[in-house]
Parts: sequence; C-alpha cells; structure tokens
Amino acid sequence: MKGRTTAWLRKKAKRGFRGYPIATVAFYGPTGDFATKVVASIFPDEGSDPAAMERWFTQDTDVRTDAEIGEQVIAFVRGHAALSIVVTDGIIGCPHEEGIDYPDGTSCPKCPNWAGRDRWTGERVH
Repeated sequence: MKGRTTAWLRKKAKRGFRGYPIATVAFYGPTGDFATKVVASIFPDEGSDPAAMERWFTQDTDVRTDAEIGEQVIAFVRGHAALSIVVTDGIIGCPHEEGIDYPDGTSCPKCPNWAGRDRWTGERVH
C-alpha cells in the first residue's frame, strides 16, 4: 500500500482521535520485513467489539505494496465512515491465527521468526 494508499492512511492516522467509529489497520507477516496479511477493523464506540473486520492476503508480494488491496482497505474504512484511524508502524506478528491455524499456547510452526518474540518491539522475550 505504498504511495497514495499509505499516504492517505498515515495522513488520517496523524490527525489523532477525531471520534468514533475508529478504524484500525494492522499488518502481519512471516518475518518483520515482509507483510502477507492486513486486517482492518471498525470499532463503533469505546469498549465495543469490532462491528466489522476484513482481512486481505498476498503470497508473493508484500501486502503493503499491493495497490489493489490498498484501495480495498481505503474503501472499507470510508464505507464505515471512520472518523479516526490507527495504523501499526510495522508488522506486528505472524499472519496465522492461534487456535485456528495452529494450537493455542504454541508458536506458529510456519513462522519461526515470531517464536519467543514480542510482537510490538520485535525483541526476543524467551
């Protein structure tokens, strides 16, 4: 989502809190350098669960550089009339889901880079 899409999301996020609904946009990948999944969620008000969530995936390209997916993310955020946007600074973890793609309480066998690593800092914790 480089270029126009990334610029639009970052510009909106820099405005800070402007009210609800809030859109969150997070990137996930097998390593801290290659994103294969983006998740956008809409929170209608404080303390609520997401009212809507959408996931997009790539295999061979970084999802952050995929213009088609970027346009879909923008359309999703605009379609839900989000007043505030929060975007992760980088990749915050494995694209696979604990309890769905691999057992709860274990590390993803497909993404050893994230085993024992803090998802926010990228630092080893074990």
